[in-house]
Amino acid sequence: MFGRVRAQSFASKAALCAALLTSTALPAFAADIAGRVVDPTSGASLPGATVTAGGRTAVADSDGMFVLRDVPAGTVQLSFTYVGYPTTTRSAQSSDSPQVVVFKLDAPVSETSGGEIVVTGQRAAERRALQAKRSSNFIQDTLNANDVGKLPDQNVAEAVRRLPGISVANDQGEGRYVIIRGVNPNLANVTINGQTAPAPEPESRQVKLDDIPSSLIGSVTVVKSLTADRDANAIAGQVDINTLTAFDRTKAFANARIVGGYANLNSRSPYEGDITAGTRFGPDKTFGVVLSANYSRRPIESENLQGSSNWGTPPGATRAVPDDFRLRDYNLTRTRYGFVGNFDWRPSSDVNVYLRTLYSTFKDHETRDQSRIEIPVTYPTTNAAGVTTQPTAAQQTVNAAISSGGTFSSRGTRFLRLRNEDDSTFTGELGGKFRFGDAELQVEGTYSKALKKDPLRSEYSFRTGSTALTGLSLDLSDTLFKVNTANATPITTALYNGYRVTYDRRRAEENLYQARADLTIPIGVGSDSSIKVGGKFQQTDKSNNRDFQQYSLSGTLAATGAAADNGSAIYGGRYLFGPRINYALAETYYTVTNPAGRTQSTSDAATSVANSLVNDYDLSEKVVAGYIMGTFKFAQLTIVPGVRVEHTDGTYKGKSFTAASSVAQDFNVSNSRSYTDAFPDLNVRFDVNDRLILRAAATTAIGRPDYNLLAPYVNVTDTTPNAGVIAVGNPNLKPYKAVAGDLSAEYYLPGQGIVSIAGFYKHLDDPIFNVGITQAGTFGGTTFTKALVTQPVNGDSAKIYGVEANVQAQLLFLPGALSGFGVSGNFTYTDGSSSGVIGRAGSVPNLLQSKYIGTAQLYYEKYGITGRLAYTYRSAYLDTLGTTAATDQYTDENNSLDARIAYSPVKQYTLFAEVSNLLDSPWRRYQAVKTQLIENEHYRQTFRIGVQLAF
Repeated sequence: MFGRVRAQSFASKAALCAALLTSTALPAFAADIAGRVVDPTSGASLPGATVTAGGRTAVADSDGMFVLRDVPAGTVQLSFTYVGYPTTTRSAQSSDSPQVVVFKLDAPVSETSGGEIVVTGQRAAERRALQAKRSSNFIQDTLNANDVGKLPDQNVAEAVRRLPGISVANDQGEGRYVIIRGVNPNLANVTINGQTAPAPEPESRQVKLDDIPSSLIGSVTVVKSLTADRDANAIAGQVDINTLTAFDRTKAFANARIVGGYANLNSRSPYEGDITAGTRFGPDKTFGVVLSANYSRRPIESENLQGSSNWGTPPGATRAVPDDFRLRDYNLTRTRYGFVGNFDWRPSSDVNVYLRTLYSTFKDHETRDQSRIEIPVTYPTTNAAGVTTQPTAAQQTVNAAISSGGTFSSRGTRFLRLRNEDDSTFTGELGGKFRFGDAELQVEGTYSKALKKDPLRSEYSFRTGSTALTGLSLDLSDTLFKVNTANATPITTALYNGYRVTYDRRRAEENLYQARADLTIPIGVGSDSSIKVGGKFQQTDKSNNRDFQQYSLSGTLAATGAAADNGSAIYGGRYLFGPRINYALAETYYTVTNPAGRTQSTSDAATSVANSLVNDYDLSEKVVAGYIMGTFKFAQLTIVPGVRVEHTDGTYKGKSFTAASSVAQDFNVSNSRSYTDAFPDLNVRFDVNDRLILRAAATTAIGRPDYNLLAPYVNVTDTTPNAGVIAVGNPNLKPYKAVAGDLSAEYYLPGQGIVSIAGFYKHLDDPIFNVGITQAGTFGGTTFTKALVTQPVNGDSAKIYGVEANVQAQLLFLPGALSGFGVSGNFTYTDGSSSGVIGRAGSVPNLLQSKYIGTAQLYYEKYGITGRLAYTYRSAYLDTLGTTAATDQYTDENNSLDARIAYSPVKQYTLFAEVSNLLDSPWRRYQAVKTQLIENEHYRQTFRIGVQLAF
């Protein structure tokens, strides 16, 4: 918010002012006060501070700036309220051309001891978050910069998982995608400094939050009830990531951090460093700049037991058994680095011009060793004519032996995959806020680019004959089951013959162009109500290109000289891994020593072409939006109605694969579609008193299909006329549509804290599922009398509902040193289902929806000592829908315990130590029931120590 310049100073803009304001804005009957609210010790701005005087109220913006309009002329008494601070009264002079005055609040009670101010950090961050929630006219939760990094959070996703109703989808033990109240993360909108963030992933719209280092952000807000000035593409909610500006402080500031560590599983050392500096300069300090940089390198090892996604009880067996057993050992290095450059120019209280830039890079270079033993169970088969053939007597005898722990013979395979993934994201945003009398105009233009390159994604495989591994037996006495062996055949390298090598490269690029304008106009004189209108244009240009080659191999693993490490084991010695493949030696053997050992057969050529073509797409999607909303304040009641209209226009191109296709084939299928939707919403806030706030919201939203689903590709993998196997895209997919309702009650505790409860309900039309249908037709130029066609389709509807509760309290009533303790915890219950899914009768569970989500934290801050112990939990969720409930696949429950302790002998210097994953919690998947293991992966603990400087 900014002060008003005298009307005569805008003589050159009179025509524009008249056009904008004549019919709505009325002249002030008195004068104005402009100011910035700051902390008395740090000088940090206090966004969300409530300022009242003469019956008028203002709320400080993200920089702590406020303007009180139409207050009595002369000396005015201002009253400031902020969570954790005592109510502060200050005098100010109103003026028709006010200068910005800095107002320091009285010190928080929690930071005074015997009259001396005690330096704090965690409590200050909590106060800012609570005040942001308290002053908001919609339902939200915020995490501030002082919180991010107070625990060993590697990225933004890991930081926000501690907020109510939030869980994350992990990759290699790190948070990657944010799940809000159990809704699929591709239905959440992520913004950086108010504009939609680009998505590097080729398969979806969801933004990878592990790409953004946590140290580069100023705050993260999770919005749970939408308003009309936000994008409607946010059924789950919106994640707003904001970076620091120089006007967040009243003076120059700088901080730096250096961290080193030790990973318990691979005995390697991660390290990280970051630095941030900001200052204001020039005449009257009207220019501001913040520069921030981060670098981190994290070597990761994870040990993985992969069971089977095809558990069942075949004829002759006495219990359910898997058909596969694999051991995987991942060794990878994740490197992140990023830069933020924010620039501001504020020549007066009416003008704020800014440039926001963010660049981040994420590199994931991985080696995956894999050992596989096939478990030769046999099931009935049904041919194209519908005739079912039962397993032979001999096959049923093998089934019985496997299920009872008897011996069997089988095939083994050794794999080695090298995968290099390089992601980068850039966002540049130029904008400004301008005041014309009592109205405020904000305009922004943004260019963003996300680039994902897989320069290398190759895999070698060697396998034995179908019964070369003898004396095997299946041990199902533990969920982490085993295949035992009575001899050394699984580790005999001479048994493994060259089978296949693949070379896979990808490049996905997204260019995002956005422009928006928002105009806020007060209603009448002496009123805190306003009307806001605006519009936005967004164009997304996205492409994906894949180059895939597959070759057959000859020769044995022993002959290549590429075998290594026969005696290694994983899971603390529980599983003997056996021979591994040395990629460099294998490459040398098949390209130099024996190039004839690598050939491309007809089937390999067809597979290479198919995979190279059907994953390619090129699309352009434009969204034009306009909205109007009001903020109407009636004493204790605030009503925010609005409506947003969005027109979507997209062109989607793909490649159809047939027997005549070649790698050089260009895009040969395309589709265009457009649609227009209106999204009404209503947010209501009622302040019962100074501590109790009731909220209600009714909102609507849209969820556009993922890009790869809209690409009109056709992939024919089996051309048999009566038994074809085909996968096709669906450019005619309808977007999700949602109607949501929210109710909440928030009680703010004396001093600092909150007790809140919220209920929510979402009804979704046209949810999207991937289904297979047997049908006749012509696909890829081939006519089929019978084919299994797999395609994404719309279901009928889905519903999601639940309750979330949150408690935060500073235990200031405890005596002496104990008063430094604080506690917080939240719990969310969600439920729901989807109906009308093709191939499934009745309703099915919602994808990625955990029924229970919770966190609990115990923290301490006093005498320069800070500490925190944090626990998070989420229950199991469905991640893959099967043909029946017995084949549905779930990600198991997960809990995590992290800790941090720090000591600041002086306020500029902090030493800290932290540990993550104290419970060594595994990532686990299962089929239908927990004993039917699909995958179990563990990581052990990571310890870190570091030093932080702040000036």
